[in-house]
Amino acid sequence: MNKALETQKQDKAYDCWLAYRPLAEPDIGQYRSVCARVVVMGQSPVMDAAVDELKRGLKGILGIEPQIFPSASGAWALFMGPEQGHITLPEEDLEALTDDGFIIRSGQDGILIAGRKDRGVLYGAFAFLRLMQTGMSIDSLDRTENPAAGIRMVNHWDNMDGSIERGYAGRSIFFRDNGFIPDKGRVKDYARLLASVGINGVSINNVNVHKHETRLITKEFLPEVAALADIFRSYGIRLYLSINYSSPIELGGLDTADPLDEAVQDWWRQKAAEIYSYVPDLGGFLVKADSEFRPGPFTYGRNHAEGANMLAKALEPFGGIVIWRCFVYNCQQDWRDRQTDRANAAYDNFIPLDGKFMDNVVLQIKNGPMDFQVREPVSPLFGGLKRTNQVLEFQITQEYTGQQKHVCFLVPQWKEVLDFETWCEGPESTVKSLVCGRLYPQKHCGFAGVSNIGDNTNWTGHILAQANLYGYGRLTWNPDLSSEEIADEWVRLTFSDDPDVIETIGEILLKSWETYELYTSPLGIGWMVNPNHHYGPSVDGYEYSPWGTYHRADWLGIGVDRTVAGGTGFAGRYHKPNAEMYEDMDKCPEELLLFFHRVEYRHRLKSGKTLIQHIYDTHFEGVERVEEFRRKWLSLEGKIDRERFDAVLERLDIQVKDAREWRDVVNSYFYRKSGIPDEKGRKIY
Repeated sequence: MNKALETQKQDKAYDCWLAYRPLAEPDIGQYRSVCARVVVMGQSPVMDAAVDELKRGLKGILGIEPQIFPSASGAWALFMGPEQGHITLPEEDLEALTDDGFIIRSGQDGILIAGRKDRGVLYGAFAFLRLMQTGMSIDSLDRTENPAAGIRMVNHWDNMDGSIERGYAGRSIFFRDNGFIPDKGRVKDYARLLASVGINGVSINNVNVHKHETRLITKEFLPEVAALADIFRSYGIRLYLSINYSSPIELGGLDTADPLDEAVQDWWRQKAAEIYSYVPDLGGFLVKADSEFRPGPFTYGRNHAEGANMLAKALEPFGGIVIWRCFVYNCQQDWRDRQTDRANAAYDNFIPLDGKFMDNVVLQIKNGPMDFQVREPVSPLFGGLKRTNQVLEFQITQEYTGQQKHVCFLVPQWKEVLDFETWCEGPESTVKSLVCGRLYPQKHCGFAGVSNIGDNTNWTGHILAQANLYGYGRLTWNPDLSSEEIADEWVRLTFSDDPDVIETIGEILLKSWETYELYTSPLGIGWMVNPNHHYGPSVDGYEYSPWGTYHRADWLGIGVDRTVAGGTGFAGRYHKPNAEMYEDMDKCPEELLLFFHRVEYRHRLKSGKTLIQHIYDTHFEGVERVEEFRRKWLSLEGKIDRERFDAVLERLDIQVKDAREWRDVVNSYFYRKSGIPDEKGRKIY
């Protein structure tokens, strides 16, 4: 391990939620007596990782170094492995487990952590340590868990020069100077973090695949790709690569990348065989095509299904899948055009192709129809597609939500998406039921999240942003968990069991998304950010751009008419009753009012306030809340180590300053547009 990494590991923030603090519960003695002997049944790299984690956790939580035995002898032990040991389980319990599922159960002979596969045992080991750390009584250990979906992956937007597109926590942990970082110690630590919350897939390079990254699928770099795959594999994680659709031209010397060209098809077949000779369990390819200037099948007059299926055929013999992103739209739009609507783009591109993709193609769909805004409706592709594999894409990195300088716990936002009722098959047709494969037959389905980590000592820039990575993993495993449960777990695991710490940090986290929304973009209209880097207020930043991101404010009102009756028709992309709800201004949820409707400033909201007064009030309130976050954090001084306390305080100071800037810029803009003063007489410039 290099000295820099050794120094980072001494920082309390480096371990995130895997710090394994000493347990002070009354039953610590009972845990110690059982866990002093660990019987391991089965051996593999994944089992080795499970045993290592258990030893690390037991030393930290209980202060013991357990003896490890390959077979059972004597009483009172912790048994772990794909086999049962001395604790007999009913056959139906084992049959109920998927390959990643686990059982944790205490009995007269000890504690059992079992799974059908070694991956299940690994997840069970992490879960056991989490339960112990959060104070679960040994007598209450009786848990059977399966993950909700098969695909639970993280997408990295890392470039080989070491930069990270939309990265706010330092540089890449994989790449530097257009090559791989030789020391893989930090990658192993990252694999631990991902496995601890059930993540089982990772794509390591940017979906915008540039010159150097295109060569990741060549013999020059495949040995290094294989070395990373080895590390992730030992934690039950499959590695994926983002590929350049024009690789046959850029790498193969062909004059076309037409998916129906036999030479192109043959090139990809040979390339797939070469890649899998280095990484036999590669998860597959992640593809961004025909979007934001990336090459794709449109160049050759082909559609997305033809483009994706060509790659899928090449990967099929090796068990690989093609994850095809649905973020496709016209980024050269004329702002004068009032009918072309970016919100419609993904729906219009992919709904006509439903059922035409091979069964090893998965469509990756952003949670909303635009681009990870602080508030936007759920993408109508969820519930629109009925015969196509699909994964739900979240953005863990905070591109439009404070860029990890502001605290913005995104789990409540994600919960709203997951619990959204699509009505595609009547009631209980939620997004989570779709992406977990419970409504329509899907061979592959699940979740993808854009990573928020970098080489910062604390991984995520803002220590409280660690909760987003933790929360994402926990939701992909069990989307029925509440925001409160996840926040409580994370605080206890990361900081302490002190009631004041749990309550204070929990309250900050749970209010932070709504708070960020209050002082930034009102009622679902979105954007209003500085172009390119997307940080800070610029109300007209994208108003006259080709990117299709308009609010259309004038002296009378603001908002985009997306109704069927008189607008772009986007409201009609949903099933009833959602379509009817969004179409009617009086029924439309007010948090999305400006997304679906053009509204006059003097329009009265349900609160009785005018729209303009709502804008003023919320922006003042948002700042007041951030100032309260800072006061609450200061109350924890002495209860949190100085290092992390000061690091969070520094970020809160930035957030207070920036929230005031958002408030003043947005309020002044609308005051100057409308000429309507604040009823409360506050300072607006």
